[in-house]
Amino acid sequence: MTVWNPWHGCHKLSAGCKNCYVYRIDSKFERDSSIVAKTGSYNLPVRRGRRGNYKLAPGETVYTCFSSDFFLEDADEWRKGSWGMIKERADLHFFIITKRIDRLHVNLPEDWGSGYPNVSISCTVENQDRADYRLPLLVDAPLAHRSIICEPLLERIDLRAYLSPVIEEVVVGGESGTNARVCDYDWVLAIRDQCISAHVPFHFRQTGAKFRKDGRIYYIPRRLQASQAYKAGIDFPDE
Repeated sequence: MTVWNPWHGCHKLSAGCKNCYVYRIDSKFERDSSIVAKTGSYNLPVRRGRRGNYKLAPGETVYTCFSSDFFLEDADEWRKGSWGMIKERADLHFFIITKRIDRLHVNLPEDWGSGYPNVSISCTVENQDRADYRLPLLVDAPLAHRSIICEPLLERIDLRAYLSPVIEEVVVGGESGTNARVCDYDWVLAIRDQCISAHVPFHFRQTGAKFRKDGRIYYIPRRLQASQAYKAGIDFPDE
């Protein structure tokens, strides 16, 4: 798994950011997560070895900007160069998660068109309010690949208005960390049912730390949250 964090740090934006894992990790090192700075990995996609070959092998998926938001205002100027590297490495697939789909248009490359084919954008929505604001923008955006992430899932969400054929997948998960908020299994199943009706792939990624099922709350250790979700066997289509 290749992670490319061209910059680090972010600003909390909505309810889903309350217990942000980046802030949680940085606090252990007394680092201020609200300070946004370019990292030493900024040029990772185009780095070359001694023989002149790219260090990242063709065909890899590059998980992009997981310690910030790719469309953060502070990074507008840096993003121009990032798009250039993404274009140069058309042999890699760049996966970007954002809460700022409303800023997709800022400093997009002139040749973006309907989206670079090697870029997937996944929009995060944690509640109905953010779904109703962000997802119409996602559906209408000029993108070659797009998906929805409901994580941390904080309430029951109705996605039916947004599950058009352009949505390639919906991923659902609870919140991790000591102060995690409850994720209810009924909310997860409701989204699954919506995806099945719309013929959109669904993936239950993790239970979260505080998981409610049949009215009972379970406290799930971090190491088991993904495996417990997998054991539920509710992905669509079945793997």
